[in-house]
Amino acid sequence: MNVPVPFKSPLIKNQIIEINGQTIAYSIQRSLRARHVRLVVRGEKGLTVVLPSGYDLDRLPVLLKEKGQWILKSLARYRQAPANGATRELRSGSRIPYLGRELKIVKSQVLTLPESVKLDGDHLLINLNNHKIKLCLVVEWWYRQQAAKLIKKKVAELCPRLRVSCNRIVIKGAKTRWGSCSRKGNLNFNWKLMMVPEPVIDYVVIHELCHLKEMNHSSKFWQLVGEHCPEWRKRRQWLKKHEAELSAQLSA
Repeated sequence: MNVPVPFKSPLIKNQIIEINGQTIAYSIQRSLRARHVRLVVRGEKGLTVVLPSGYDLDRLPVLLKEKGQWILKSLARYRQAPANGATRELRSGSRIPYLGRELKIVKSQVLTLPESVKLDGDHLLINLNNHKIKLCLVVEWWYRQQAAKLIKKKVAELCPRLRVSCNRIVIKGAKTRWGSCSRKGNLNFNWKLMMVPEPVIDYVVIHELCHLKEMNHSSKFWQLVGEHCPEWRKRRQWLKKHEAELSAQLSA
């Protein structure tokens, strides 16, 4: 019987290091895909260190202290996101991000008209004829519809350019990923991409399409990304800078 080898090992939790006088808890995970050490900061999970399978753990404390400023700033962004009001309940007059700009929600409740969501300039006009329906769920539904249309359009335009083809395209609500690509050629994208500037969406789509050729993050993979998205570093940095506040949006 063939037993599949997992790409990632289970988390080794409850590791601690002191950085600039602060005690930081972190988890370790080894990955067969990883070529380099990767630091991942995610909301409630905190810091996770993804290591190549043969990495010497004795070298890790030095590396973490070298990256100390980045780690502290990233953790601080996640702690501050809820305090900035990102998880407050939506209401008429609330402003939400959409393709790099802000939309103002204008809610009405005309019982004689069907429920509807319409984009009118910088206003999102929403009519609810059922007071039991949460506004945040309606807005999420609208985001998902827009994401499906825009991302499928971009994939269709970019596939010929990259000389690739994909299988299914699914819009999800993942907490920790903007996109993913399976070995079967299925692509998953986060509906919250509709909150980011369109050039950043282009980067995420290109990133996942490049995985159809290179199922890794090797130098060859990044070279391929750079051929089709020369400013990928800038766009990836934008995502890292804003992912805490975006991940918290509409979670109330």
